[in-house]
Amino acid sequence: MSEDLDKVATSLHNNQVPITWATTGFLSLKPLASWILDLNDRVNFLTGWIDKGAPPTFWISGFFFPQAFFTGTLQNYARKCQIAIDELTFEFKIYDEIEHHEVTEKPEDGSFCYGMFFEGARWNSVTHCLDESQPKQLYSSGPMLLFLPRRNRIAPTTGIYNCPMYKVLTRAGTLSTTGHSTNFCLWLEFPSRDTPEKWIRAGVAIFLALLY
Repeated sequence: MSEDLDKVATSLHNNQVPITWATTGFLSLKPLASWILDLNDRVNFLTGWIDKGAPPTFWISGFFFPQAFFTGTLQNYARKCQIAIDELTFEFKIYDEIEHHEVTEKPEDGSFCYGMFFEGARWNSVTHCLDESQPKQLYSSGPMLLFLPRRNRIAPTTGIYNCPMYKVLTRAGTLSTTGHSTNFCLWLEFPSRDTPEKWIRAGVAIFLALLY
């Protein structure tokens, strides 16, 4: 047995993802058992897309490089409307009264996305605003979002918390050759009755994958 194979065997025995898998696979902090389940879910999601066509809603956590999906959504709209992609940004519409599996039709423009998790806060589907986390609840599921391209959009400056989206909980990343971070995805806008400073101090962020 070679040294590399010995390291793989040791990792498997310790329920850890082998380094040779982690360096070529998707970014993840999960132990091996959860990582395998996550991998199977990703394969099933993409296989269903290939076999049945694009779904009405997208499991954003299942993408290896979600930044490219967001860019592709803007590109599709730019081609459709014959405008420059540099003039486009996202407007975020929150759908908290319906589950992703209840959506049967694609939006006319943009993409429905689900599979996000809050840390440091939760989404209150009654007040339709950010709210404090429930006691002893570290993470909570985020609502389904419609990423809707808009031309020359002016972002709101009040009543909004600009929430960072990361792939994994470390929040750290490096710049890839594309100029994108390997971990940070983009900024989301969530309505809030409190000042943004409250959520900044709480370290509120959205993640695409947890530790389990």
